Amino acid sequence: MTTTRRIGRQRRLVTGLVITVVIAVVAIIGPWLAPYGDNEIVGRPFTMEGSWLGTDYLGQDVWSRVLAGGGSILLTSAFATLLGMVAGIVIGVVAAYAGGWLDEAIMRLNDVALAFPQILLALLVLTAVDQPAAWMIVLLVGFSHAPRVARVARGVALGIVSRDFVRSAEALGESRLRVILAEVLPNMNAPLLAEAGLRLTYSIGMVAGIGFLGFAANPGAADWGQMINENRLALLVQPWGVLAPVIVIGIFTVGTNLMADGIAQLAGRGTR
Repeated sequence: MTTTRRIGRQRRLVTGLVITVVIAVVAIIGPWLAPYGDNEIVGRPFTMEGSWLGTDYLGQDVWSRVLAGGGSILLTSAFATLLGMVAGIVIGVVAAYAGGWLDEAIMRLNDVALAFPQILLALLVLTAVDQPAAWMIVLLVGFSHAPRVARVARGVALGIVSRDFVRSAEALGESRLRVILAEVLPNMNAPLLAEAGLRLTYSIGMVAGIGFLGFAANPGAADWGQMINENRLALLVQPWGVLAPVIVIGIFTVGTNLMADGIAQLAGRGTR
């Protein structure tokens, strides 16, 4: 069975991929689809004036801000996930391939990093600066993922570094870097893709949570997490200012979760 047919038979993977792509596309082109500007006052606060979702705490159009507020979260989450995956894979594969005392030292330090709550470390740093920048949030979220990715990467790599084809490459005089890049990493694709989908889900939640707590990179711009915080006091009066971004974030995380589960199932079937 070809790879395309195998992917097509994975309903979770296909459904998750479709949901993720649709939300991502809407977030990217949303500012051009919005009926109003994201900071345009269109009516009285917390009323059903403006477009179909009404207005927020300043009288800005909720639907327009939902369309305009996803790009920042998605880009920040994507870059943070990429950073966390790269850093974690490097740590995990180096530990597994080196073995011995170096493996033990790296993983014990990794365990110490795992003991700290992700969001707490991020907030500790963000409260120390006047205005958080987007790159700062990317670094904090990304490096908070690295210890968890490293543990997964090491576990997968341990089953590969002792295989005959790795030993053969070493016997032929290949450098360690080349062995890792050409022999070890290509055989880790499926588990790491599943982990990347899971990390992306956590990144979205964490970035949205940082915005909700008031540490968005641009306080005046539309942001899904920030919108929830801004409009929560009038939840019973005009709920769409809170419910709309919550629903979009929820749908997107469901999509990335389904995608990660589908990749994991596909990898499991491929090994049998």
